[in-house]
Amino acid sequence: MDFNFSPDQQEIRDTILKHCTRFPDEYWLERDREGAFPEDFYRSLADAGWLGIAMPTRFGGAGLGITEASIMMQAIAESGAGMSGASAVHINIFGLQPLILFGTEEQQQRAIPGIVSGADKACFAVTEPNAGLNTTQLKTRATRVPGGYSVSGDKIWISTAQVANKMLLIARTTPIEDCARKTDGLSLFYTDFDREKIETRLIHKMGRHAVDSNMLFFEDYFIPEHDLVGEEGKGFKYLLHGLNPERVLIAAEAVGLGRAALARAARYARERVVFDRPIGQNQGIAHPLAKCWAQLEAANLMTFKAAALFDAGQDCGIEANAAKYLAGENGFEACHTAMLTLGGMGYAQEYHVERYLRESLIPRTAPVSPHMILNFLAEKVLDLPRSY
Repeated sequence: MDFNFSPDQQEIRDTILKHCTRFPDEYWLERDREGAFPEDFYRSLADAGWLGIAMPTRFGGAGLGITEASIMMQAIAESGAGMSGASAVHINIFGLQPLILFGTEEQQQRAIPGIVSGADKACFAVTEPNAGLNTTQLKTRATRVPGGYSVSGDKIWISTAQVANKMLLIARTTPIEDCARKTDGLSLFYTDFDREKIETRLIHKMGRHAVDSNMLFFEDYFIPEHDLVGEEGKGFKYLLHGLNPERVLIAAEAVGLGRAALARAARYARERVVFDRPIGQNQGIAHPLAKCWAQLEAANLMTFKAAALFDAGQDCGIEANAAKYLAGENGFEACHTAMLTLGGMGYAQEYHVERYLRESLIPRTAPVSPHMILNFLAEKVLDLPRSY
């Protein structure tokens, strides 16, 4: 049992941290204030080949695993880029896993190189206003028409739709009442995102202003048949293959964000002198920070355990969900404690921890709530009756 990164993995971490020094906290504060996508950051990672870290080598990727991808995403968040930096490239890293597993060779050749090179930006259109986490109850319909499908319906909380030119979309192709199982009848598509034909409405939100969130409205939107991924009606099954790696990546990012906040708070506690002594000498300051460090490291161990299991081809659902829960909760606690450590200055934008705190609510809440994770763990680990 080895808890250390390999030399190659450590090099990934060190290289990404060094790369991100080109984009200091002031850069991310400005992107947050403007609500502007960090295009130059995105392009710099694409040009350096990092967007393909977990993509197959035959499409120009590095062919590495979710472990290496998590190291990269954690380092991005830890650099001070936070969730703004991580979310800007998140879907490129592992979002097309269903296409890699179930798409045709022609689809893969058409789609994946553009994601690896950064020429294409994709959004992931799953969530709907009235379905929430109950994915089987999605109402967006994809009806067969000559040459393809006509899509009508609504989606919500779709990231990067303001800048995307591609989308991974799940829609119901068979009414649920005509399905033997409620998980049947959903189909997955990877297709063009035509903003002139899809109404895209920006959601103004608390944090991560640099990466947009949106409502989408489809009305008779045509998708050609060759953009259907795998078999019609099997989309829910395909979607499940991307859930665990996404939870691992989110967990890694949350730990990275917590570390960024903790480092800034500890530095302030060493330098800030009140009553003729640094405030970090007071246990009321020191102990909460030390507790946050321990909690983040515990979450980090679970994150990389889940990543290692996934890369080994083993079931990691319990570990991936536990990692996301621990990292989300403890990342938030680290950011909150950092803000309290700085006192009034923690509320000032120029010290950055208020931005970290706002962004820490993202991995705490999405893509699955902590309550649903606890439901899952209670059922799968403790053998308690299912509550939903």
